[in-house]
Amino acid sequence: MQVLSVTSEIYPLVKTGGLADVGGALPLALKGHRVSVKTLVPGYPAVMRAIEGATTGEITGQSRSGHSMISSAQGPMFSKSPMQASTFSSSIAPPSMTVPAAPMRMPPARTISTTGAASPPSPGRRPDCPAWACQRDRWRNRHRLRPDLVHVHDWQAAMVPVYMRYGEAPEIPSLITIHNIAFQGRFSADIFPHLELPAHAFSIDGVEYYGDVGFLKGGLQAAWAISTVSPSYAEEILTPEYGMGLEGLLTYRSDDLTGIVNGIDADIWNPETDPNIVAHYGAGNLKSRERNKQALAERFGLVEGDGPLFCVISRLTLQKGMDLLAETLDELVAMGGRLAVLGSGDRDLENLFHAAAIRHPGSIGVIAAYDEPLSHLMQAGADAILIPSRFEPCGLTQLYGLRYGCLPVVARTGGLNDTVIDASSAAIAAKAATGFSFGPVTTDNLRRALRRTVRLYKEPKLWTAMQKQGMKSEVSWEGSAALYAGLYSELIARKGT
Repeated sequence: MQVLSVTSEIYPLVKTGGLADVGGALPLALKGHRVSVKTLVPGYPAVMRAIEGATTGEITGQSRSGHSMISSAQGPMFSKSPMQASTFSSSIAPPSMTVPAAPMRMPPARTISTTGAASPPSPGRRPDCPAWACQRDRWRNRHRLRPDLVHVHDWQAAMVPVYMRYGEAPEIPSLITIHNIAFQGRFSADIFPHLELPAHAFSIDGVEYYGDVGFLKGGLQAAWAISTVSPSYAEEILTPEYGMGLEGLLTYRSDDLTGIVNGIDADIWNPETDPNIVAHYGAGNLKSRERNKQALAERFGLVEGDGPLFCVISRLTLQKGMDLLAETLDELVAMGGRLAVLGSGDRDLENLFHAAAIRHPGSIGVIAAYDEPLSHLMQAGADAILIPSRFEPCGLTQLYGLRYGCLPVVARTGGLNDTVIDASSAAIAAKAATGFSFGPVTTDNLRRALRRTVRLYKEPKLWTAMQKQGMKSEVSWEGSAALYAGLYSELIARKGT
């Protein structure tokens, strides 16, 4: 089965969030299901520089700007960490990793958004995105790609099914995956003439969205099927609370909507081999985690304590519930807890966490940055990871936490609800609990979850049992890749009907 994937980022070439991890890991996992994936990604300047030293496996054509379109690459850049802000940091990816990727060169005068919070285009101009590059380079004809199915990710690639529907390849099945419906790629209607679509595409059945052009809306309308990144999120986005204005369309297409939880790359996120942690360990030798905990405390300037060492690895935003956590910090310390925070975002929230660190020196430490290697050490050394998100389509940090014996404390929403088993009395008795969950998402309920966590931490046997249970959780891509392969097969079979 030949699948073309279109995304705005892919690990380890470029990463701003979990979308890159999915873009890099899912194609590798699909190989075991006889699915071959070629991925089209934007030719960001840093990406183009990185592939200069790569060994290309296949040249599939030339872009209009003259840059090679490659279908696979292996070389020095795959021993580097993912790029952010056009820079590399220390090594975390296996040098042998091969990621099928075809960089698409974008017009140099324009800025490409990978975050979903796109800046409006200049008046009368279209926004640049992977979907436009596909249209411009005519992926099917110019590059001789003949996929059995096209799989696109989020709003940046959502227009690909639209172009397919209106002439490029209406007979090829298409799947769009929603990673976060809050980011929709909505632009003023004055960009429509620049999209090279027929006039009737600007309609309620096309890309028109309350008088504007909606990239994600158009993709949801045009794609053969829709998936999102957890079963719970698939249900949530059918409601006004989580659907962000698209719940009506999604309800209309609910028969074509599937929730498949994300996985993680179990080779990269492996406490027995991870090069970014101080001491390797497994479920059978958890005592070795103590060395990582000491190193983590030193890195954040934390003193020793009898309570749990919590961590946060997150964007500091309202969506992530960081305002709720900020309100509980004094109580967290009073309970005997310590906290290491890695992340940046809303300036006011950053200030709240820095102020708390000043109030509680040695108990709260904050590093306002992106640091992939440090995030590995935090999972390997912290006792628990806090994820109080107001909504979370899937979430990956809780999966890393399970893998590393860092118990997740999560809001009961989206993928967090699907992947963490709350430490209720029944779950503890059945030896099934893997973390702590709370809901609805309020400050008071978060406080209660923190108290429960601190109480259970004081029972080492139960705590260790939960760590081991969490480390046994299936968090790899294997099961989810099988579900995607099955969905692909169903869509391809529908092609002949």
